Parts: sequence; structure tokens; C-alpha cells
Amino acid sequence: MTNGLLQGRFGFIFGVAHKSSLASAIARSLDQAGMRIALAYQSDRQLRNVEQLVGTLSQDDVPLVQCDVSDDAQIEKAFAVVGEAFGGRLDALVHSIAFANREDLSGGFWETSRQGYLLSQDISAYSLTALTREALPLFDESGGGSVMTLTYLGGERVIRNYNLMGVSKAALEMSVRYLAADLGSRNVRVNAISAGPVKTLSARGVAGFTGILDTMREQAPLRRNIEPSEVGSTAVFLASDLSSGITGEVIHVDAGYHILGN
Repeated sequence: MTNGLLQGRFGFIFGVAHKSSLASAIARSLDQAGMRIALAYQSDRQLRNVEQLVGTLSQDDVPLVQCDVSDDAQIEKAFAVVGEAFGGRLDALVHSIAFANREDLSGGFWETSRQGYLLSQDISAYSLTALTREALPLFDESGGGSVMTLTYLGGERVIRNYNLMGVSKAALEMSVRYLAADLGSRNVRVNAISAGPVKTLSARGVAGFTGILDTMREQAPLRRNIEPSEVGSTAVFLASDLSSGITGEVIHVDAGYHILGN
């Protein structure tokens, strides 16, 4: 049971685009563990989904902040708003953001356009660094903090039709390590959760996704697909003192699939 584990702590979550998203699962788990959370959304189109998530949480005073992570001014403003709401403190930052043009997730990787490559790297990888930088003064007020991001096995191995997103996830995972090395002296831990495939809105953009789910269920050591709540529970662990000695890691929550040679 995690009830009360994060009582008195504050978290800021980026990437709640839909009720089925992993960011939503993380938000529910952190809320159940007692953490006060703020949610960032990209555009008015996503606001309704974020509001629906808030309706399922135990807290009714959740700050909702619009933020396009490709705009440094919006990032700065978002953390100013959350800092004011949370008394200048922050204990956890959740980065669950990734994007690539649909045409860059099919065909050959060699066909990736320069514009598409730069866009995906900016949104999917660099944004972690940009958000962490703005979070640092708030972490300092809390005496440290936990940064976590979401990645996938396609950042380590070639996954059919993952293409550019796999390259962006590889950059994201290396960013985790460099940030962890830089920020450890400030008691800021930086880790990634490598989640197995889950039926989310973004996953539908990967051709043959149903086949990926079937393969994992048949071959993973646990012989099943994961549940979003398992990713949420891992986020609670990373946000808590239970993981105080862990930083720079990619923690696989994929029913063990990553250990296989196939």
C-alpha cells in the first residue's frame, strides 16, 4: 500500500493528453500516495481530457497549466505558476512527452526528413532538459527532487515501425544519465521508466502495434502485457525515499521482455 507515502510532497506532471495515457496513470498513483500534483497540458484541445482526469483524483485544487514545451517562455511561466501554488517547492517532475510525425514512423529510417528529425528530438528528448532546468530552483527549496521520464525498448533496440521515435528515445535515455551526473550534488535524482507496450492514444500511431502487444504477451517471462497502474506504482517508488539511492537508471516495467535475446 502506498497511501500516505508521498504526503506533503509536490509533483508536476507533463504529458496528460488522454485518460488512457501513462501520464494519467502516474497522476492517479501519485495522488493515491498523497502527493499534491499539478498538471500541464499543451493546448485547449487537451484541456477537457485533463479536467476529466482531475475529476477522478482525491484532490480538487489541482493547478492546470498550459505549456508548449517547445517554447522556453511558456516553460518558465508554467514553473512560476506551479511554484506560487506550491509555496516555492517541488519534489517530483514527471516528463511523459514524445512526438514524431506519422510519416517518420513508417518506411525506412533513412527517409526521415531533417525537419522531422529535429522536431522529434526537440519535443521528445530536449524538453526533459528544458523542464529540469526550470524545476531546479523549486527542487532546491525542497532539499532535492526526483525527475522521471518515460521511454521504451525501441530506444535500445530496433523495433519495426518505431524508427525516429527510437532514436529520440535513445537521446532521451542518454540525457537521463548526463542530467543525473550533473545534478546528483544537488540531491536531484533523474531516472527513466521503460514501459512495455500499453494501449494508449499515442501508441496507435505505431503501425502493427497490436502485433507488438501479442508478441509481448506470448514471449515475456511473465506471459502478459503490463497494466498502466504498474507504471504508476513505479513512479511512486521513484518519487519516494524508497529509491533515494537510485539515479541515472532506466527501469524496465515490461514483464521482463527486455531480457530476451529475440
